[in-house]
Amino acid sequence: MSANETQVGGTHYKMAYETWDVINAWGLGYFDGNAVKYLSRWRNKGGVQDLRKAAHYIQKLIELEESRAA
Repeated sequence: MSANETQVGGTHYKMAYETWDVINAWGLGYFDGNAVKYLSRWRNKGGVQDLRKAAHYIQKLIELEESRAA
């Protein structure tokens, strides 16, 4: 059985695409990948708290990118 066919813990809500497959296909890193994860699930799982989590990862990514540009 593949990882996409297995759910570890909790209940699984089905989406058109598995978020980790999208993150991998787009070549995202830790911070932008986590932002996409929280944005993709906020309506079905964590609500506004997931939007805040996504914003937090985006803020960190902005800080990192700004420090690299300086």
